[in-house]
Amino acid sequence: MNQSFIIGQYVPKESPVHALDARTKLIIVFFYVLVTFSAETLSSYLILFLFAACGAIVSRVHPLFIVKGLRPIWFIIILTFILHLFIQRQGEVLFTVFGYAIYDQAVIQAAIISSRLFLLILMTTLLTLTTTPISITDAVETLLKPLKSLKLPIHELALMMSISLRFIPTLIEETDKISKAQASRGIDFQTGRWRDRLKAIFALLIPLFISAFKRAEDLAMAMEARGYRGDYGRTKFRELKFTSLDLIVFLLFIIIVIGFFYFNG
Repeated sequence: MNQSFIIGQYVPKESPVHALDARTKLIIVFFYVLVTFSAETLSSYLILFLFAACGAIVSRVHPLFIVKGLRPIWFIIILTFILHLFIQRQGEVLFTVFGYAIYDQAVIQAAIISSRLFLLILMTTLLTLTTTPISITDAVETLLKPLKSLKLPIHELALMMSISLRFIPTLIEETDKISKAQASRGIDFQTGRWRDRLKAIFALLIPLFISAFKRAEDLAMAMEARGYRGDYGRTKFRELKFTSLDLIVFLLFIIIVIGFFYFNG
C-alpha cells in the first residue's frame, strides 16, 4: 500500500530535477498551477502535459512507479469527470444514459476539469518525489520571509507543512497494518452491506487516529527535549543556493509559458 501511494514520498536520485534549488521548483509549480487554470485549448493542455512528462523523464523516477502511485487518484479524477457530465446542462444532446441526457458542453467541461486535476496532482507529486521535506520547508520559509513583517509565524507554518508531507507515507503504512490486523480478526472491508462496511471503516479509523495523536505527542516531546524554540537563533546546516541550472530552467519555463499563451489564444 505504501508503494501504491507516492504523494509525500521522496525518491533519492541523481538527476537535474533533484539538483534544482527547492525554491526554483516551488516557484515553477506555483506558476504552473496558475497557468493550468487558464488553459482553454487542446494545444495548451498538450504543452502542459509535455512539460510535466519531460520533468518526470528527466527526474529519472521510473514512469511505472509514478503511474502506480497515482492509481488511487484516478478514482477522484473519474468521479469528477462523471459528476460534471450530469451537472452541466448546456449545449446539444449527444446521447442519453438511462434516460438522462448528456450534453456536448458537459463532456468538454468534464474533460477540462479532469485534465486540470490530473496535471496539478502530477506536478505536485513530482515536486515531493524530487525534493526532500527539509528542502521544501527551507524554501517555503525563505520565499515567505517578507511576510514576517506582518508578524506571521512563517517558520512554524513551513514546519507544519513539512511534517505533514513527511508523515503521509507513515500514516498510509499504519493504515495498511491496522487494516490487515482487523481483517485477521474477521472484519471485512470489501463486501457486505454499506452499513457493515461503514462500521468496518470506523474500526479502522479509530485506531488510526489514536496512533496519529500518539505520534504527534511523541514528536512534540522529542522536539521540546532537543530544545526546539522555533526559528529564534536557528542556523542552517545546508544553505539554499541558486545555480546556473536554475537560471536555465527558469528561462526554459518562461519560453514554455509564452508558447502556452500563444497557442491558448
